[in-house]
Amino acid sequence: MDLLTNFLTTIGEEVEDAEEESFLLFSQDIPSANLGFVDSRATTIDLTIHDQDYTIHQSPTLLSSSRAGGTTGAVLWKITPLIAEWLSNNTNNNNTKVNPLWTHNILTPTSTIVELGSGISALLALSLSPKISHYIATDQEYVQRLFRQNLDENANTITSTSTGSSSKSSKAGKKSSKALAAARKTPQGQATGNGNVIFTSLDWELDVAGSLKEGLGLCTTTVGDSGEEEEEDKGFDVVVSCDCIYNDALVAPFVRTCADLCRLRPVYTPPGSSGSSIGEGGSSGTGRGRGRTPTVCVIAQQQRSPEVFEAWLRETLRVFRVWRVSDEMLGEKLMSGSGYLVHVLVLR
Repeated sequence: MDLLTNFLTTIGEEVEDAEEESFLLFSQDIPSANLGFVDSRATTIDLTIHDQDYTIHQSPTLLSSSRAGGTTGAVLWKITPLIAEWLSNNTNNNNTKVNPLWTHNILTPTSTIVELGSGISALLALSLSPKISHYIATDQEYVQRLFRQNLDENANTITSTSTGSSSKSSKAGKKSSKALAAARKTPQGQATGNGNVIFTSLDWELDVAGSLKEGLGLCTTTVGDSGEEEEEDKGFDVVVSCDCIYNDALVAPFVRTCADLCRLRPVYTPPGSSGSSIGEGGSSGTGRGRGRTPTVCVIAQQQRSPEVFEAWLRETLRVFRVWRVSDEMLGEKLMSGSGYLVHVLVLR
């Protein structure tokens, strides 16, 4: 059984019916978390993740403004530090289980992650970037100033990681370093970075998500066993989103953006099914980037409206296979009854 199939088999139950899943989840008692802000009035918030202290700057003024396009990314939400802690757990700390994305090599030191709707906190970038090759955070342009401030002021937590690279990725490393250096010099409104983290604006309705990595100059060319260069990898290992689904208007563009990002890698095809092939590294897939691991989406959200959740899931099931992450894999802080949900998606 290949790594991705094994991961999906152990992560939790596959979801096949949006209405049934919504009823099951929202018929349970859900603790009140108000809208889900940590503290919408504070300008700074101190917190600790895996014994690392962070100070996060946020903007209550911007949150309460009438800015067109929304302002929810201006403050820190309760689910974000919980997901940052869960996703970044790649060692046995405090008797907690290693995150299954790491144990099944979905995430490795050479991985590239893209985050949708990062908001101002940069917490996921801060906690994950020391463990991977590249972290690309995306959101609307208005969050960039505070995102960069939080990234810069907590920069002592970020250590550049090139472990796990080999001769196959040496060209990519040189190219990526140049791209990151260029990103740090670009004017506001363009990509900016710190270490191996880049922030760039991405409008789910107007921008072409499929050209994101290519536009940042981060595409890598790998060398196959035959010594010949393969096509550039324009895709991502993991797409992560934390609490981005809270009204109907966002559902279609959000799902479309996730799908566009995932189409840059092979579609997941279970071993033994028609047209399946086992690619390099034990992953199955066909189509673009043959041999590369299909992209895995991790979608975390707070339980609010069952109608919005069901609309999201119904739209998602049209193009993705979906698994709800089990309590055993999530741990106490995110398990059933916490008011939070985590689903894993792979493109059909």
